[in-house]
Amino acid sequence: MQLKYSALPKAILLLEDGKVFEGKAAGKIGTTSGEICFNTGMTGYQEIFTDPSYFGQIVVMTNPHIGNYGIENEEIESESIKIAGLICKKFNQGFSRPRAKKSLQNYFEEFGIVSICELDTRALVRYIRDKGAMNCIISSEITEVEELKKQLVQVPKMEGLELSSKVSCQNAYHYGRENSKYKVAVLDFGIKKNILRSLQERDCYLKIFPMNSKISEILSFNPNGIMLSNGPGDPGAMIKESQLVKELIETGKPVFGICLGHQLLAQSQGIKTYKMHTGHRGINHPVKNLISGKSEITSQNHGFTIDAEQVKINTNIEVTHINLNDHTIEGIRLKDKKVFSVQYHPESNPGPYDSRYLFDEFINNMASI
Repeated sequence: MQLKYSALPKAILLLEDGKVFEGKAAGKIGTTSGEICFNTGMTGYQEIFTDPSYFGQIVVMTNPHIGNYGIENEEIESESIKIAGLICKKFNQGFSRPRAKKSLQNYFEEFGIVSICELDTRALVRYIRDKGAMNCIISSEITEVEELKKQLVQVPKMEGLELSSKVSCQNAYHYGRENSKYKVAVLDFGIKKNILRSLQERDCYLKIFPMNSKISEILSFNPNGIMLSNGPGDPGAMIKESQLVKELIETGKPVFGICLGHQLLAQSQGIKTYKMHTGHRGINHPVKNLISGKSEITSQNHGFTIDAEQVKINTNIEVTHINLNDHTIEGIRLKDKKVFSVQYHPESNPGPYDSRYLFDEFINNMASI
């Protein structure tokens, strides 16, 4: 039987600067905290919730209805929910899609995810847009704001926080057909399943390595190319990983980096990264390919970006893509090697397929060696 919103327990959202929003509880009854961010996508909530890049973050969904088409077991980007919590306008207790296996409420209870609904998400997003990303806390068991403030002050800042080790695989594993044409070593900082699918579809046999792997272990697979995955946290806190990426690039093998992989690739070439005011999260961000002159609509999820001024003075780096909203760098390549990366998500789950050609470019780079 579907609950009426009026029957749901009260819940509190407290932002780091003291701003309070009241709403109704959804998901697990409890308390959760993390950095608040917002996603503008109108669909794909299950893929968003299971994206490891969201680890440690509480996501505001700007689309008003969340959970309306239920949960389908195959529509996942990892084996568990990775968001720290959810904020939405309407948390649908029921669902309308015949293929769905369970409701969002069942799903959140299964993984212990605390959520708040029935608050003004338009006002909240406008507030975050003005004030910038910050930590927050949601509770459906504690209603005393002063007590929540005491807990919130203990939550670490995202800046300087390494989180990939929380979501990277612990042991190397294979994916795809062993007799495929290409072998790709994937460095896992929190990889999405559809990146693996996108490579497998292009006749690649993959070995996925933990982020703390040694270069000798990676090269023992004798790969034709290297994939640097997406992942959560501050790339500036990943000095060892940037050094590993540098060593992998120096082997001369083709390299393709996505999102955090893009940032680590830039850092390996002496380019600093920095935290953005709010970041880019959604499935409708316009990006221009400076090589082809064409624009594409992209899927994005990142709160850090690379320093454009430092890129300008590096004569071996070419900017290949820019964001048409704020002109931040969305793609680079090395002039002397078959190495490139993008800040956004060409695997597009969720999102449009405009950028899938980047996987083909990676394949062509491997084919040319």
